[in-house]
Amino acid sequence: MNEHTKPEFAKPMTLSERADELEEQMMNELNARIATKSTLFHLAEGKVEMDSGPALKAANPDKYFLMGADPRLPKMPDKPTLIDFMNHRFASTNHLLQSATHALKGGHSEKVILACLLHDIGVAGFIRADHGYWGAQMIEPYVDEEVSWAVRMHQALRFFPDPSVGYEYPEMYIRYFGADYKPEPYIVAEYERARNHKWYMTARLITINDIYSFDPNAKVNLDDFVDIIGRNFKQPKEGLGFDNSPSSHMWRTLMWPTRFL
Repeated sequence: MNEHTKPEFAKPMTLSERADELEEQMMNELNARIATKSTLFHLAEGKVEMDSGPALKAANPDKYFLMGADPRLPKMPDKPTLIDFMNHRFASTNHLLQSATHALKGGHSEKVILACLLHDIGVAGFIRADHGYWGAQMIEPYVDEEVSWAVRMHQALRFFPDPSVGYEYPEMYIRYFGADYKPEPYIVAEYERARNHKWYMTARLITINDIYSFDPNAKVNLDDFVDIIGRNFKQPKEGLGFDNSPSSHMWRTLMWPTRFL
């Protein structure tokens, strides 16, 4: 038996061993490049600073900066779809699916169901602060204006009750923020603008179908919404991030969050 011949009795790798091998391979790929943390990452750690190119290069003189996909993250297809991002870049879709399922069972329109499905993608993909605005900007080129407007406005409406539709201020917010918390003036102003808008109820229905107490045992499936997405989300043929829309850069950032520039 020469060195290139494997014995017939060699045991196949276990699932755990294959995962370890893949992780080692990805780390070796990353070790050949310098992955860069954004200033926002440092701000979240309480540090007002940014990674300096010259300093990073000086500490890693034999490496070039990462200017593409981070091998530690799930691989994205060449022409990614919304579903690809939901599967490979959004930290969790459970809450989104629970909210959309609630709206679906309630017999609401496909616009409302899609708005519920996408209302918190700002949280799932980027950041919690002002997530309604982030999410609306991400989807604006691809959905009906009513949907993106509703996603934006749910940011403010969730803090204000509407007894006419049975929406009360969430108990969870009292536990999270305290009974004395008052929304910032810009949120109050946004609520006042939204109250008399023709699409007010679409945004309000997001808050009604929002699942404030998440059920970790709920049985939800993205497959239930594939057709609704297909009919109501204008998937660019080039792939999200490559269609030169006003929000393409946001989708590219999710694809390549550690590239240098």
